[in-house]
Amino acid sequence: MKKLLIVAGALVLALGGAVAVAGGADAAQTSLRAADPSVLRVGGTYISVQSTGGGIAVRQAGSPDALGSAAARQVWSDSRGRGEVWAPEIVVDGGRFYIYFTAGVGSAHRMFVISSATADSGYGGETQLALPDNKWAIDGTLFTFNSQRWFVWSGWAGDTNVEQNLYIARMSSPTAPTGARYVISQPRESWERVVGNPFINEAPEAIKDPNGQLHIVYSANGSWSEQYCLAELRLRAGGDPTYVWDWYKSNGCLFGSNRATMMAGWDPTVNVNGPGHHSFVLLNGDIATSPPAGPRFPLMFHAVPKGTPYSWSNRYWFTGSFCWWGNTTYSRANVPGATTNTGFSLKLFE
Repeated sequence: MKKLLIVAGALVLALGGAVAVAGGADAAQTSLRAADPSVLRVGGTYISVQSTGGGIAVRQAGSPDALGSAAARQVWSDSRGRGEVWAPEIVVDGGRFYIYFTAGVGSAHRMFVISSATADSGYGGETQLALPDNKWAIDGTLFTFNSQRWFVWSGWAGDTNVEQNLYIARMSSPTAPTGARYVISQPRESWERVVGNPFINEAPEAIKDPNGQLHIVYSANGSWSEQYCLAELRLRAGGDPTYVWDWYKSNGCLFGSNRATMMAGWDPTVNVNGPGHHSFVLLNGDIATSPPAGPRFPLMFHAVPKGTPYSWSNRYWFTGSFCWWGNTTYSRANVPGATTNTGFSLKLFE
C-alpha cells in the first residue's frame, strides 16, 4: 500500500519501507570548481561556506544550484598564518552561526571555530577547539541528537599518519568539547581500503532517519582517487553514540563510481567519478528536520565529471538528491554484539 505524506511542502512517497523526496530534479554540476561543500537552508535562503584565498567565504542564494553564481563574501582570513584551511562546515545553534574548519600544516592540523549572529558577516577571530587528546583533526562538524550536542571528526589515533578514523565527543556548548573522544569507525573493510596509505574515513555528516535513528555518512578511500565514495554508519535503536559496536557500517559504498566497491543493490554513478564529501541540505542544518525539506536538491557533493582527468583541481560541486531506503540489513563478523542490524539506509542520486 502506498502512502503519501507532506513534509514541509515536499511530496513524499512511502513504499516498501522507503521514504523518498519526490519532485526533485537530476543532479547538476554547479560552476563552483571546488571541494568539500557545506550547505544549509535558513528560511528560503541557501547558505554555503568554502575555503578560498587563504580564508573562508560564504555564499547565499535562492536555491542550491544558484550558489555557484552567487557572490562570495570572505568572512575570515588567516591573518595569524595558521596554514592550510580545509573543509569549513557551517552550523546554526541557538540562532547563531558557527563555522568549523581545519587549519595547519602537516601533523599540526587542528579544528577551529568562528561564530556570528549573521551568516555572511560579523565573525570574530578563530578559536581552536580543545578536542580530547589534541591529535591531528579535520572535517569536524556539530550536531544535536537526543538533546545532547556532539562533535564528529576525522583524525589520527596518535601522532603519525597511519589511518584516518572517525571520532565523536560530547560538547557542553558549540565551542566547548567535554569528556573523552571515542572512535566510531576505522577504515578496515576491503572496499574502503582500495586506495590508501593512509586509509581514509573522513568528512562525516550526521542525519536522522524517519525512525529517529542516527546515521553518520562519511567518505572512504583517498580523495586523490576516483575510488572516493560515500558510505555510512547506522546507530542501533537505543544505542550509545560513544560505543563503537553500537554502530553498524554499510556493507560497501552507497554512492560511488566503481561497481566493485558498491553495496549490493546500489548502483555506481553514471556522470561523475569519485563522489564524496557531501552535505545534506537541512533546514537550519538541524538533523531534526530530516528528511530534508523541499522537493529540490537536498544533497550537495563534490566529484569530477566523467571524461575529465581525475584530480583535486577538477573537482566541482554538484547538486543531487537522496531518499531513505528501508529494511536494509548491515552485517558484520567477529565483533561483540549482534552480527546484523536492519533499518533505514540511504540511496543517493546524481
